[in-house]
Amino acid sequence: MNLSIKKYGSGEPLILIHGMGSAATAWKPLIPSLAKNFEVFTVDLPGHGKSALDLSIAMDPKSLSDLVLANLIDQGIEKFHLVGNSLGGWVSLEIAAAHPEKVLSLTGLAPAGLWMAPFTSRYPGELAVRLMAKGLNKAAPKTLNYMWAKKIGFESVSPRWQELSYEICLDAVQAMADSEGYFPAWDGMLKKRFDKPISSDVPITIIFGDSDHTLPAKTCQERSLAPAHAKWIILPQTGHAPMWDSTDEVLAEILETTKVTN
Repeated sequence: MNLSIKKYGSGEPLILIHGMGSAATAWKPLIPSLAKNFEVFTVDLPGHGKSALDLSIAMDPKSLSDLVLANLIDQGIEKFHLVGNSLGGWVSLEIAAAHPEKVLSLTGLAPAGLWMAPFTSRYPGELAVRLMAKGLNKAAPKTLNYMWAKKIGFESVSPRWQELSYEICLDAVQAMADSEGYFPAWDGMLKKRFDKPISSDVPITIIFGDSDHTLPAKTCQERSLAPAHAKWIILPQTGHAPMWDSTDEVLAEILETTKVTN
């Protein structure tokens, strides 16, 4: 299956992998700066963004990692840096675990899969979130001009929801509304977690926000499951999308992890 991949800038390849119910558009705050230092590739996972959903494709994180890697190799990308958010972080960890020789570095932004007890069912509110996004999608361009609508949509995602740009919010609503792969990806994570070793030759930074309500610290940020050599960072006033809330700090950590100087 061919995934939608877009390219920006020049330099060493750096791959951006979004989270569940999101799309490559989530990376807009980082892309201009990253493109000054890297050849940046954004990947839309199956049933997200501009990648179609193929029901014959397995949607568990390991299978998604194999699919992403196959698409990168098809484009002639043999070695690369990885940056992944949420599900994309888990997919990145799987790639690094299976193919450390291809991964120059890895930065996980609120990566999924680091939980002691795997989920056995979907969150009760997930259907409501998806239906709300689909229902509001047509009205979103107008309603997101109002603070009340922005609060409803993003207060649980970001402690800095009031500061999020109109574009970020509109992109996020549209990505969720259009993500036919949302529930298949959810089901692909059930009864699983990430607990594989990754070579210490791969520099790794794991970043969580102190206000992540999607993957809270008590249940979903188990440090012992991360590679022992990984740098572990908690950013203040930051939610489940650190690249939105703490763009400059995340950029600095990516550059530090990749050993590229700005």
